[in-house]
Amino acid sequence: MNYYSLHKKSPNVSFREAAVNGLAPDRGLYFPETITPLSKEFIENLDSYSNEEIAYEAIKQFVGSEIPEETLKEIIKDTLSFDFPVVPVDDKTATLELFHGPTMAFKDVGARFMARCLGYFNRNNDNKVTVLVATSGDTGGAVAHGFLGVKGVEVVILYPSGKVSDIQEKQLTTLGQNITSLEVDGVFDDCQEMVKTAFLDKDIQRILTSANSINIARWLPQMFYFFFAYKQVYKQHKDVVFSVPSGNFGNICAGIMAQKLGLPIKHFVASTNINDTVPNYLVKGIYDPKPSKATISNAMDVGNPSNFIRIQELFDNDIEALKKAFSSYSFNDNETREAMKVIHKNSKYVADPHGAVGYLGAKAYQKKDSNSLCIFLETAHPVKFLDVVESTLSINVAIPEQIKGILDKQKVATQISSYDELKEFLNSEKVPV
Repeated sequence: MNYYSLHKKSPNVSFREAAVNGLAPDRGLYFPETITPLSKEFIENLDSYSNEEIAYEAIKQFVGSEIPEETLKEIIKDTLSFDFPVVPVDDKTATLELFHGPTMAFKDVGARFMARCLGYFNRNNDNKVTVLVATSGDTGGAVAHGFLGVKGVEVVILYPSGKVSDIQEKQLTTLGQNITSLEVDGVFDDCQEMVKTAFLDKDIQRILTSANSINIARWLPQMFYFFFAYKQVYKQHKDVVFSVPSGNFGNICAGIMAQKLGLPIKHFVASTNINDTVPNYLVKGIYDPKPSKATISNAMDVGNPSNFIRIQELFDNDIEALKKAFSSYSFNDNETREAMKVIHKNSKYVADPHGAVGYLGAKAYQKKDSNSLCIFLETAHPVKFLDVVESTLSINVAIPEQIKGILDKQKVATQISSYDELKEFLNSEKVPV
């Protein structure tokens, strides 16, 4: 399997090169040359396979011969060491809980898979690889935990100052070892732009890759849990729709990839906060990114979502074809809080702000299709957004064991405000080796 740049100005590369490079030299995202659907028999008998067997079948064509079969199966087994339950909320709505991993966020899957792939690729290599990643919240913690102690890999995380929750900040600034955090005076889009610029800067004296969902080894494994969710419900529900809280659009793009592999998902809903670039595009037909705005669902505070170009590629840049399979709705903080209250009142379920936005998208879609089961993704545990959840619902959220261990740890972060400062930092000896 080879990958091409979506800017079409760079040579095609292998899975290994795409994973290590992160971004193509022309700043384009990598995309697989071919997508071969899985057999109809496999899809129809999904519930007879384990999650590990399903994940292997889904990913193997994209890895090709770059990783031996048994090694790839071990990577998958290690990646999927927790549960992915679908929990009913009402008769036609359910949530897919993706927060049962070590950092209690959906990004644990992609981060763990990518870390183990890079660890394999770097097993006999004395050259260090620096993973440079921008985070709007949960990516940083998942990447930090996933790569902690991985041989030959350093991690540098950029996050916007004051725009991640306290627990999110603790998760990415307290681990030490091969993990370094940079607190950026700006918003997520500033962090992301710095990362992209660094990849193409020939004056940076280290090997860089990204662990954002722009990296195919981080993005593609997110297909897995769409299969796992479908496996749990398809015998009871003919039509299944997914509502995905969307910021950088990597998660929903992975779901569409699962659909292209043959998973019979009826429709996708991209549920956003007031950072509404994609909902506006579907209405106006003009893609007009704007600076991101801060919300209580901060992991989705993205004004120029990197992965939307992959979604456009999946639909051959045909907006009308996209609209048939894909809707997008935008909701503000007041609506998000009200949704959290409604969910809790009606079902006693505690949703985090991102899950609540997903719920709102599900309900908006159900106004035109009341028969489908709509599954919204609960992408992070409510404890990650403790202040918002407790003040909105007037409850106390129990602190899970995964979180207790970091609350008293000391934050360690270096403050920067410009790309020049990032470049100076990367070329210094401050990054741990």
